[in-house]
Parts: sequence; C-alpha cells; structure tokens
Amino acid sequence: MASVTVSRTFDADPGTVRAAMSDTAAFMRGAGFDGVEYDGDRLHIENRVGMFDIELELDVLDTDAALAYEQVEGVFESMRTEYRVEGEADGTTVTATTDYESTRLAVVGSLLDESVVQRQRRKELAAQFDWLAERVE
Repeated sequence: MASVTVSRTFDADPGTVRAAMSDTAAFMRGAGFDGVEYDGDRLHIENRVGMFDIELELDVLDTDAALAYEQVEGVFESMRTEYRVEGEADGTTVTATTDYESTRLAVVGSLLDESVVQRQRRKELAAQFDWLAERVE
C-alpha cells in the first residue's frame, strides 16, 4: 500500500477551517478536478490526468476525521483519504492522507505509475489547501 500525506497550517481557528471544509462539493472542486458531483454520502469525481480520463465513485465516511472518503469504484484496487484538523498555538493544521493500492492503469510500469499518482495527488491536495486558505485566512 502506498501513501501520500500533505499538511498545511492555516491562520484560522479549527471551527472556521472545519466549516469551510464542510461544503464538501466546493472543497473537492478546490482540488481542480474536472467534475465533482456530491449526492448524500456519494462523491463522483472526474479528472483528466495526462492522456487518461479518471472517474472515481467515493463513499463519504462517518469517522472522527473532518472528512474521509473511500473509493467504491475507480482506477485503484483500493483508495481512502482522510483530512485531520488540529488546533495549534499558531493556527490550525490540516493533514490529508491518501492511502491507495495500485492503479488499474498501466502507463509504463508500477514505479512510474506510483510516481505519477503521488505527484498528481500532491498537486490536488495543494490546490485544495490553496482554496481553503482563500476562505479562512
């Protein structure tokens, strides 16, 4: 299983950060995905990555995380992401961790596939955190 973790500290209190993230569809659009649909506890994500069109069906999970979702259908054998919000003396830190097991897309080989997935996921999480910063700072 592979993992990607990105953290950022925001100049805002945890309640403000959680409130901005609670608009799940907007928060997910902040990642720069080409399409986001949110219906109840199900997210549908579409994104073009290189020459591939990626579609994911995700279940939003009821956990102690600020937001957590898991792939139901898509290109990964398995994929789960959790966003944790922690108040600190200098603001609020949000940590996003995506754990995934191999993709069903073979580009050149598993090492290249993993580096492409990790680079893409870091880019998406950084864009989400930029979106969040614009709303809370």
